[in-house]
Amino acid sequence: MILTVQGVHRTFGSGATAVHALRDISFEVEAGTMVALVGRSGSGKTTLLNVIGGLDRPDQGSVTVDGVEVTGMDESQLSDLRRDKVSYIFQTFGLIPVLSAAENVGVPLRLARTARAERERRVDLLLQLVGLAEHARQRPGELSGGQQQRVAIARALAASPRLLIADEPTGQLDAETGLSVMALLRGVVESEGVTALVSTHDPVMMALADRVIHIADGQLTT
Repeated sequence: MILTVQGVHRTFGSGATAVHALRDISFEVEAGTMVALVGRSGSGKTTLLNVIGGLDRPDQGSVTVDGVEVTGMDESQLSDLRRDKVSYIFQTFGLIPVLSAAENVGVPLRLARTARAERERRVDLLLQLVGLAEHARQRPGELSGGQQQRVAIARALAASPRLLIADEPTGQLDAETGLSVMALLRGVVESEGVTALVSTHDPVMMALADRVIHIADGQLTT
């Protein structure tokens, strides 16, 4: 299993005003699959993804990614995890406005101190994979929302992560563009051998996943 979540609880606040964001969450994900995490806004999807990726810590329980327990890591180890094993895609794209598409994709490789020739080869390959080779020199402001999200996907894949976490990646896109992006993610799982955990509240997206996990009020419902 690439991902094991066991008995995870996360509560914000205390006493009568406490919000139980996650309640005894347990599940496993097989490597090389695409899993949809489905639930309404406020159901706990983002909190769960943040705990899995080491951006937040559970009050109880454990998370293991690629054989390494995330919940026991210090900040330096978590930084290494997010550099080497886990990548994120956000609905707000998160691209650096002053950098070109190619430069944005290459950021993780620069952080990993990848040699220039190898970095350029990998960037070119990924831009071709997401269908944006001809837009390599354009900045985010010169691209459509769908194109920006494709750049974000290429950037997330740059360092060859084991686990790709996508939090509502189509949330700011129209239905047709969103479906195109989800289809691209489906193809990436197959071509790159990466595992994808994608949160969504759109039932149309479920058909592209190998498995669907439902969450409501911080609990798994199926």
